Formats: sequence, C-alpha cells, structure tokens
Amino acid sequence: MARKKKVLEAVTVTDFAAEGKCFVKHDGQIVFLNTPNIAPGDVVDVLIKRKKSNHSEGIVLRTISLSPLRREPICSHFGTCGGCKWQHIPYEMQLEQKQKQVYDHLERIGKVNIAEKLSILPTENEYFYRNKLEFTFSNSRWLTKAEVETGEEFDRNSLGFHVPKRFDKVIPIEKCYLQPDPSNQIRNYLDEVVKEQGYTYYDHVKHQGFMRNMMVRTSTLNQVLILIQFGHEAEEDIKFVMNAMGSRFPEITSLNYVVNTKGNDTIYDLEITNYAGQTYIEEQIEELRFKITPKSFYQTNPKQAINLYNIAKDFADLKESDVLYDLYTGTGTIALFLAKYVSKVIGVESVKEAIEDAKINAVTNGIENSHFFAGDMKKVLNTKFVETHGKPDVIVLDPPRAGLDKEVVETLLTILPERIVYVSCNTATQSRDLALLDHAYETVKVQPVDMFPQTHHVENVAKLILRK
Repeated sequence: MARKKKVLEAVTVTDFAAEGKCFVKHDGQIVFLNTPNIAPGDVVDVLIKRKKSNHSEGIVLRTISLSPLRREPICSHFGTCGGCKWQHIPYEMQLEQKQKQVYDHLERIGKVNIAEKLSILPTENEYFYRNKLEFTFSNSRWLTKAEVETGEEFDRNSLGFHVPKRFDKVIPIEKCYLQPDPSNQIRNYLDEVVKEQGYTYYDHVKHQGFMRNMMVRTSTLNQVLILIQFGHEAEEDIKFVMNAMGSRFPEITSLNYVVNTKGNDTIYDLEITNYAGQTYIEEQIEELRFKITPKSFYQTNPKQAINLYNIAKDFADLKESDVLYDLYTGTGTIALFLAKYVSKVIGVESVKEAIEDAKINAVTNGIENSHFFAGDMKKVLNTKFVETHGKPDVIVLDPPRAGLDKEVVETLLTILPERIVYVSCNTATQSRDLALLDHAYETVKVQPVDMFPQTHHVENVAKLILRK
C-alpha cells in the first residue's frame, strides 16, 4: 500500500527561495513550494511531495488567507501567463529580494569576499519596459480552470504566449503590460484579420498550419519592426496579411516575414524577406545609433541598458591607452559604447550574425578603433589571439546564463588583465566563476541592476582587480 503523503495545515509562508519560489519552515526543516503566485505571509495548506535529507518539496493545496504584503496584479492574465510571476509583489519588495539573492549567491554560496556592496539599481519603468516580444499562433488554446468549469465551447485558435512548460498550449493575450504601444494593437489586429480570413493557426504537435509566430520590436525612437512567421508558402495569402498590416499601421518602420517549415521557431538559419520599409529599426544610446534587424541581439530593456553600460564604464576605470576586450559582445553595444575611452576595443562573440551587426554599427557610428571576431569563445580566446591583438588592460565579460567555460577561466588566469568587469544575468554561475578567479583577483565592487521588473531575474555587475 502506498504511503499517505503528509499535509501541513495552516502554515505561514516564510520567505522567498531561489528562482522566485517560496518556502515554509516546519519542524526545523525547510519545505520549498513548487507553486506559483505565492507570497511571504500567505497562510496555506501544503502537500509534501518529496522529502530529502535536508529539505522537502511540496505544493500548496489551499490558500487560507493572503499576505498583507501583497498587492493587486494589474494584468488580467496574471496567474495563467508565466511572464510576470511577481506582479503580486510590491516593487520595493521585489528589489529587496533580488539584492538579497545576488549577495547570497556571491557570499554565502560562492564564498566571495566583496569589498563594496552597492544597493540594487531600480528601473525607471515597472511596466512597458521591453523592446521585444514574440507571440505564438496555436490551434490548441489553453483553457483556464474557470473556462473549463463553464462547460462552454471556446474557439481553440489563439495568439499569445506559451503556457509554462507546455510547448503546444498558448494563452490568448488581450493586453500585455511588458511592451509599449502599438504592440498590443498590432497583435490584436493581426489575430482579428487571420480569424476573419479563416487562415489556419499552427499545430505545434503535427507541425502544420499557416500562421506560426509574430515578433514585435520597438525602440525608444518610436520605431517599430514586425516579423511574421508563416508555416508554409502561400504567396497571395502572405501578401494579403502583409498588406493588411502595412495599411492599418503605417507607423511600422520595418515590415518583414519569413517562411519556416522547420520543426522549431528559430529564424537564424532562415532568409528574412523585407516586405515594406527599412530592413531595420534604430536604437540610441547617448550619441550612438544602433541598427536592429529581426535577427539582432539587443538588451530588451533599453532605458535600463544605458545605466548598466555606464556602471560597466565606471567599474572599468578606463584610460586612453587601454586595450579593452569585450567578450560575449553580442552586437557590440558595450564595446562601441566604451570605444571612445580607450585606444582599441576587441569584441568576440559566437554568433556570426551578431558580429556582422556589430561591424555595421561600428561603421554607422564612425568608430574606427573597434575590431570584432566571431567564434567559440573557448577556442578564439587564447594566447595566440592575445599576441596578435594585444594584451588587454581590461576585459568586460557578459556571458550567457551558463557563465564561463573552464577554458575561458584558464585563459583569463593566463593573460591576467589588470581589471575585469563581469556582467551577469545569473549570479549563481557568476559566483562560481568569481570563486575560480578569486586567488588572482579581488572582487572590489558589486552592483545589482534590475532589468526585468515583475520577475525574479536580476543583472549584476562585478569589478575585479588583479591582486598584487
């Protein structure tokens, strides 16, 4: 007979844990809650799903009372869409938790000694801060529990966001509070046009259907880029959709489409067709202009990105004679932002298309002391590369969430630049890397930066100097 699982009745949620989840304490042990939209101070019943030696895992069966610390979410999709998991948490509390997460990772887990710990930098806008969103067409709309209980029949075609952990289910979105207008109007109009014409919405299990995906990119210069992804060739129908979009929204700066017959939504190996307008939109950082194409990598919170880059500049303590390496440079935004302060900038990035954008951006802005190279970081960055391009006085790192490969760490410890500025979107892997560098480098300053309000994600900038 299977053992009956234990239920903790009327326990108070203690605090946040990793990745924005919460936990309770019971009989001296921590129970992590794998249930979203919980807040410290909630009183709940918890079903223990898994018990380990030093902690347990559970789910909330019932919420008895809500925490007085909560606030009312502004989005009607909150609790179903997984994009803004902290809308019920006051922004000041979000900042407090993110800052705590950064220093817990660095000091408690990574055992990194930090000379100066700065307070987290809040973003100017809690909402409408993103410059890029992707929406998915699906013939398998997600029905909420309330909708199912009505017993009614619902149109299963939808345009919106994927349900967390369900690749085939999509939540229809009426209004998203992440991206400024005209994003919502454009998405809702396209959904209306497609339904009127009877075009098929994509089946993500069978990989068939006409309407597949749409990307909306906006800029602080009030420019708009649209990319519509079709599941198969249909020349007249594609023309109809594109003409409808262009006529309804003449403010679209760049109107594009792509035909994707693959089993995934990635576009980096596909040819983009520019249907109307420019092939790009522009973003501005101080006096610099950057061209952004459908395939470009760019910080999704552009206003806060300027603050992030200025922190990197201050931490780098740049001199006119310096050689600067910008590793994981993307489209070269940090490298080009810092170029005027140094003698030479070297940018390295694995994505070839991003490096091509970086070179274009350098030419556009008349920057002649920048040089960009594409390739796997652990293979490109070696002693021969340094001998060819000059030893760096300072290195800026902005790696993916996985952090630095061990080969990259070893190379850093071989070439030993005077200063390293480490920008991270994952302080767990950053703390690991700083610990590996610790015997050669002192972490003298750390600055958390909130780039993504309403989520648990946080950027962090660390300044390292070579130990004497």
